[in-house]
Amino acid sequence: MTRRAVVVVLDGLRRDMLGPEATPELYRFAASATGFAAHRSVFPSATRVVSACFATGCHPARHGLQGNAVALMEEGRLVAHDVGRPDFMDHKRRITGHALAVPTLAERLAGAGHEAVVFSNVSPGAARAHDPDGHGWVFHRACSFAPGLRPLTGADSAEEITPDGAGDARMTARFLDFALAGREAALGVLWLGEPDHMQHLRPLGSPECRDAVAGADACFGRVRESVAARRAKGEDILLIACSDHGHQTVTGVVDIAQELAVAGFAGKGLLAVPNGTAALVYLHPDRAAEAADILAFLRAQPWAGRVLAGAELAEIGHVAAGGLLCAVSLRAEEAPNAHGVPGCSLTARPMMGKPDRMGCGQHGGLGRYEQMPFLLIEGPGFSPGATVTEPSSAVDLAPSILRHLGLPHAGCDGRPLQIPTVEDQPR
Repeated sequence: MTRRAVVVVLDGLRRDMLGPEATPELYRFAASATGFAAHRSVFPSATRVVSACFATGCHPARHGLQGNAVALMEEGRLVAHDVGRPDFMDHKRRITGHALAVPTLAERLAGAGHEAVVFSNVSPGAARAHDPDGHGWVFHRACSFAPGLRPLTGADSAEEITPDGAGDARMTARFLDFALAGREAALGVLWLGEPDHMQHLRPLGSPECRDAVAGADACFGRVRESVAARRAKGEDILLIACSDHGHQTVTGVVDIAQELAVAGFAGKGLLAVPNGTAALVYLHPDRAAEAADILAFLRAQPWAGRVLAGAELAEIGHVAAGGLLCAVSLRAEEAPNAHGVPGCSLTARPMMGKPDRMGCGQHGGLGRYEQMPFLLIEGPGFSPGATVTEPSSAVDLAPSILRHLGLPHAGCDGRPLQIPTVEDQPR
């Protein structure tokens, strides 16, 4: 019997937004799948770093991609980078010796003679994070690759896919033709851009955001229907529907770099790299004597929710490496927005001239709702309609997929989420 895994990611969809009216396809799916009531994102709760965690089964401390935006030590100085650029992974490989420091699902599958196919309608950097070294197939409007990092262009690429709901629908059709009915990949990942795209543009709960949720839900329904047809022909398919993070409403913008400069910490070698409602603060070793004062300043600020440094970084899957001094999650509150959607946060002023959108959705930090993605899994080892209350996160997906495919998951930080069997018990 052919074993396969199919994953559909509805980017940015909060767990508390699922329901019979808002997401009818996912609501029906939940009756035949296992739901994970304590599923969380990683830190930062942002797509590019979650993509790397999904692909490797490891936290940033292991795979080495610290955020959606990061700093790298280059020729003795810290340089900030937007991970979303299509060429970032290649640049990181040149600077650090690797794009990601541990194997991806695509690499593990290729080593076992299988194929992974990823269709992604988010940032090109997030798409590349699934398979930066070219072991499988990656389709994105800005960069499509065949195995060996062979560039795909024209009709063979995904360059016609727009970053919106209409693009998601076209990408879903392409995914079904290529990954399920075409190459019949062992792993097929469809990462939709909605509702995240619209939630960054409009207030959470607005008609536009509700329409985006409905459109993404409909795309999942098409995939589920196709999977059902394949199963009827005898295929053993693990079907996963999930999101990578939630959203909270932006109520204020903090320029952390400016705050540090006004406090007297200006100068080279100190970078506050924004990651939505979070930031990564880097300090050059030449300025190590200032670390305690900088941390004391950050922890005293009313806009800082949590500031984690040193051994505390392990709590969020990070380590003080590459100049990383601390992680900051900006202040979050429970208050609802004008549409009655709870959860609001301050956000760090974006880098490189990106816009600030007050009253719209954002994510990245440790706030309750941005740390509220959903996860539903249907297949062997998962009970229909069951609810798991133990914590889970994106790092558990790779080992669960590998277990379904009969491949080892050694080296992952996460664990398989299937119901334990006799073979799993210690001897």
